Amino acid sequence: MKLTVIGFWGAYPAQDSATSAYLLEKDGFNLLVDAGSGSLSKLQKQIHVMDLDAVILSHYHSDHAADIGVLQHAWLVQSYLTGQKGVLPIYGHTDDNDHFRQLSHKFTEGVSYDPDTELVIGPFSITFLKTIHPVPCYGMRITDGDTTIVYTADTAFMDTWMNFAKDADLLITDCNFYADQNGSVAGHMTSEEGASIAEGAHVGELLLSHLPHYRNTHDLIDEAGVYFSGDIYLAREGLTWEKNNNF
Repeated sequence: MKLTVIGFWGAYPAQDSATSAYLLEKDGFNLLVDAGSGSLSKLQKQIHVMDLDAVILSHYHSDHAADIGVLQHAWLVQSYLTGQKGVLPIYGHTDDNDHFRQLSHKFTEGVSYDPDTELVIGPFSITFLKTIHPVPCYGMRITDGDTTIVYTADTAFMDTWMNFAKDADLLITDCNFYADQNGSVAGHMTSEEGASIAEGAHVGELLLSHLPHYRNTHDLIDEAGVYFSGDIYLAREGLTWEKNNNF
């Protein structure tokens, strides 16, 4: 399983960048996890838009789902240009039916996932954990049978993350706040909290993502290093990861 960071900012994209979006590749299958603002442009640096096999959304906040609309129109336009008439499945939860219904378009189909049941998409098996966030949001544990990646999506700190992320090869954590701050009211975590989960869950490596737009984000690595003894990385566009190959 190969991971490529497509977007990593919280709230809105910085100049020439994108918010939350991650590409997972395995055996020629391409799964996009979240599709934040600016992500479609950045995704096309990695693959052709029509080479996507599926999309899955943690929740419907714009910094995780804003580019669904432009992705739908990309598939519509490409259907005329190429004659390709396939339908792209976009997986989402139905805790918010208004947003879920918008996932279906001429060449995309909204597919509901049950957060209490394992979901299989191509070579990936996905289980879910409901997060603490102002809107319904689900973190994901994604495995191909050999490699496991846990993605917290947006969440305040919860003890349950320790068990959910247990022994994962990589933890991608919400890191929207610095260690001296409190992100719980906004439904986000600090560098300290994300690192504490990584240490308690004995994960292999930690990727800090959903980053803030202020102060020096490289300080987040130093702050996390106080609590997690493994390798820590700061998300950036185009960063790739594979098990035993690091970033």
